[in-house]
Amino acid sequence: MSRIEILKTYKIYIGGNFPRTESGRFYQLKNKDKAIANMCLSSVKDFRNAVVAARSAQGSWAGKTAYNRSQILYRIAEVLEGRRAQFIAELELMGSTKVNATKEVDLSIDRLIYYAGWCDKYTQMYSTVNPVSGSYFNFSVPEPMGVVAVFAPQKSALLGLITQIATIIAGGNTCVVLASEQLALCAVTFAEVLATSDVPGGVVNILTGKQTELLAQFSLHKDVNAILYCGTDEEVKKTVRFNAIENFKRAFIREDGNYFDEKHETPYYIFDFQETKTTWHPIEVIGGSGSGY
Repeated sequence: MSRIEILKTYKIYIGGNFPRTESGRFYQLKNKDKAIANMCLSSVKDFRNAVVAARSAQGSWAGKTAYNRSQILYRIAEVLEGRRAQFIAELELMGSTKVNATKEVDLSIDRLIYYAGWCDKYTQMYSTVNPVSGSYFNFSVPEPMGVVAVFAPQKSALLGLITQIATIIAGGNTCVVLASEQLALCAVTFAEVLATSDVPGGVVNILTGKQTELLAQFSLHKDVNAILYCGTDEEVKKTVRFNAIENFKRAFIREDGNYFDEKHETPYYIFDFQETKTTWHPIEVIGGSGSGY
């Protein structure tokens, strides 16, 4: 008799730890009907726990200097570079060719570096001193929205996932991400990269499972400030937008397309998850001369 292979069951990533799913369920990840791994079927409670972790981490993450966040994103890229061969092998295991797998991993590393470079620059681009006709200054500056729930691209195992995460955390937000259901292997391995880099626990939380089971919770949860759906299903888009109204969370739709395209390298992706705060600062008039400071 041939030996039965014992497949690894990959855990989810919440608050910097790797718990087993609360549901106790799993599904098999397959390539051409061959099982390659067991993945957790995350439950609603797993999602709630992840939101608590993301909210707890958000204040301190947003409070870090932009330069420090840049260093941390750069460190993620360094760790990913050190495990480059493993990620290429995993992409091949999920059906990618050697050439495409190598290209995807290399571009994933480069994209992290790209957004690391924007951490301390986007504020200058999107801040303004507004023209006013009174005895005060008027400033507008971007601030992070808070906790972002993400439905990762279904067709991109690594590069699409990293593009979404990098653009969200570069701007001081935290996130809860549901990985691609059928291409989840690199997502949970990327969680190991995060855990061994300088990213504080809770800044990024990665779940695996079925989008259909968690759609309502992702889009209705009151402590989620924004939701990002990467896909083309019109019914899902409609549900996301409708449910987001419940607590006025921002809803964003991004195509699940070609993440090799340079159009996915843009500071506008960071700005999507920023709120604009405007401050009025009075100018003190001295001695009625009209001069001030």
